[in-house]
Amino acid sequence: MLSTLFAFFALAFSLQAQPPGGGDPEAMKARMKERIKPMLLEQVKVTDAEADKIIDASFDFQMKSRPIRMDQSLSEEDKAKKMKDLEAARDKAYKAIPLTDEKIVAVNAFYDEMRKRMQQGRGQ
Repeated sequence: MLSTLFAFFALAFSLQAQPPGGGDPEAMKARMKERIKPMLLEQVKVTDAEADKIIDASFDFQMKSRPIRMDQSLSEEDKAKKMKDLEAARDKAYKAIPLTDEKIVAVNAFYDEMRKRMQQGRGQ
């Protein structure tokens, strides 16, 4: 009985510790599209197809930038340079959608505002 109870709690804890979708990048991207796309359409005034491409480019940027931010071996200067290169690549991807310079500014402002709200929600 005790081992069954322990197994149940171990399973419950392991399921709770995993992000929804089990950390699968495609599942994460799908959830991002579900949550962010309606706000992007409303606030930035892009088309449905543009919103999908914006989210794809943004997701790719996030997946590439996280390892850089977490890399303890890089100096802050090296991290800043690598991040600047990634941001330029992301903006190039936005331009290829194609988005106007004004829409790129609006998209970046949208994501900056989202980032600020998330940080405030975590008490940072």
